[in-house]
Amino acid sequence: MNRLAGVTSPYLLQHADNPVDWWPWTPEAFEEARRRGVPVLLSVGYAACHWCHVMAHESFEDEATAEFLNEHFVAVKVDREERPDVDAVYMEAVQAATGRGGWPMTVFLTPEKEPFYFGTYFPPQPRHGMPSFRQVLEGVDKAWTGRRAEVGEVAARISKDLAERGSVYAVGSGIAQPPGEGELHAAVVELTRSFDERRGGFGGAPKFPPSMVLEFLLRHHARTGSEAALEMVQRTCEAMARGGIYDQLGGGFARYAVDATWTVPHFEKMLYDNALLLRVYLHLWRATGDEQARRVALETADFLLRELRTPQGGFASALDADSLDEASGKTVEGAYYAWTPEQLAEVLGEADAALAVELFDVTGTFEHGTSVLQLPRDPEDLAAYREIREKLGQARAQRPAPARDDKVVAAWNGLAIAALAEAGALLERPDLVEAAERAADLLIAVHLTADGRLLRTSRDGVAGTNAGVLEDYADTAEGFLALYAVGGESSWLQLAGELLDLVLLHFTDEKSGALYDTADDAEQLIRRPQDPTDNAAPSGWTAAAGALLTYAAYTGSERHRTAAERALGIVSALGTRAPRFTGWGLAVAEALLDGPREVAVVGPAGDAGRAALHLAALRSTAPGAVVAVGEVGDAEVPLLADRPLLDGRSAAYVCRHFVCEQPTADVAELAERLRAH
Repeated sequence: MNRLAGVTSPYLLQHADNPVDWWPWTPEAFEEARRRGVPVLLSVGYAACHWCHVMAHESFEDEATAEFLNEHFVAVKVDREERPDVDAVYMEAVQAATGRGGWPMTVFLTPEKEPFYFGTYFPPQPRHGMPSFRQVLEGVDKAWTGRRAEVGEVAARISKDLAERGSVYAVGSGIAQPPGEGELHAAVVELTRSFDERRGGFGGAPKFPPSMVLEFLLRHHARTGSEAALEMVQRTCEAMARGGIYDQLGGGFARYAVDATWTVPHFEKMLYDNALLLRVYLHLWRATGDEQARRVALETADFLLRELRTPQGGFASALDADSLDEASGKTVEGAYYAWTPEQLAEVLGEADAALAVELFDVTGTFEHGTSVLQLPRDPEDLAAYREIREKLGQARAQRPAPARDDKVVAAWNGLAIAALAEAGALLERPDLVEAAERAADLLIAVHLTADGRLLRTSRDGVAGTNAGVLEDYADTAEGFLALYAVGGESSWLQLAGELLDLVLLHFTDEKSGALYDTADDAEQLIRRPQDPTDNAAPSGWTAAAGALLTYAAYTGSERHRTAAERALGIVSALGTRAPRFTGWGLAVAEALLDGPREVAVVGPAGDAGRAALHLAALRSTAPGAVVAVGEVGDAEVPLLADRPLLDGRSAAYVCRHFVCEQPTADVAELAERLRAH
């Protein structure tokens, strides 16, 4: 019996009709394996994963394969986006055993959850040196039945090795200092070594948007005036915005480019990428006034609202890479986004199609004569470009759309809330702030439990059962803090503080200041996962450090500031050696080194002077600057306490560690004071 029908994960629901007798990850699944005396097949993936779909079609939908699997194993299916802890622990084992990782992840476990055989995608027949999935199943079954003791010894040894790795960041009582001037400069120098000067980005193919690194470089430029740091951001952002990784018709970014030129993407669109890149392009515009950056930020924000917003007000996790190709009748990667010259002519007519071919570089850049649209140069005739773009967008909307993974993940919604709140305020788009508030309201109503804990996911307004992990608490707090900065409602600051207190209570090692990805009362796995490096989104560890630092700046809490500083100690060790994987920690360290600046704006609600000072403060590039706005006598927010008006006018106070300069009522003077270099 397949047991996936009642779950909330769209990925698991994709497998609910398989002939495989899937179980979700539950104690009952492992008890069943113990009862039957069989191993567990653990299959981990996510809804937008192309090769997960391929393996499902080739193997999990195959009756003969399913029959053998059901007879000899208990099959457990996990959505890595719902259970990042399970994914992290067993992916580490896969990478250690095979030297590589990826999804789908295929691991064989004892009923005690100890792994003993590893892989990723397996084909239905042997090819390219890989055994078939059926061969793997038969080989594991043979080893399990014929050499059970040996298998048990291997599994125990692997589990012991993994468990011993788990505490590496929390060993000892010595506390490293946060990165200083020298370490941050060294990180920039190290980044220049892998920077692609011709095409932007870092390293070669495949090329991922380096969102967290770009934020670090923007903050470093703001603090030091480093032109090298700013140039790396500008070149990368322009190359991505002109490339096929950016949706030239609908806005928003694909997950990564398969090449080094940003031309052909892996077409899935993820919420976290677009939230992070929206903020990067917004901050680039704030720093330079670059009009392309402003356009991309707005188009990406509109993409989030148009294509990822759920009826309940949250934001869905992803759009698939695959969709139905009407010509072949098959599901094909990129079918929704790719064009031929003939398809352009059908929509635009011959004359405009010829212009579109030139504008969007339709030269067969993808597969079977199709092209991914790019924008290698600015159009000379802006009106014609806009008309062509609108017509193509309308025509594309008639194509079968990619499927949407509509589960709401707390952490990624926190990132989207922060980005939309800032964009709405800086670009004077109140609808974006309203969308951020509505998403935050959903997290409070659905994801927040009666005891203040977070649940990681929901779908259709119904909460899942999986406990929130560190990034959920940190990124949700970040979103709430951004809402407080732009709107001045102290309830957002209070809610952020409550989440961060739980981070200190349940996720932090008191002795070392290190952070864990799971709470101290979460389900126990082989080891307690812990990772200070960024992946596709900021590390929960350094995201927590950033939110703790911001909250401390608003409240004057030494406890939260000390926790942030202790958490950043690991960045001193890693940042100079691996800055591409510690970008968010380095960005937070820039804020710490700059103060961060604290700006208190006081004045009557609705006063034009207060609004102008508030906007000027939000538009400051000072790294991690915190902005509080309210009326005189607002005692709920410590940063606003005892801040009188200036000669009866709204005033702004610029402070560091609650030590403030003379107040000003002049917008230009405030902007100058907030210049970091």
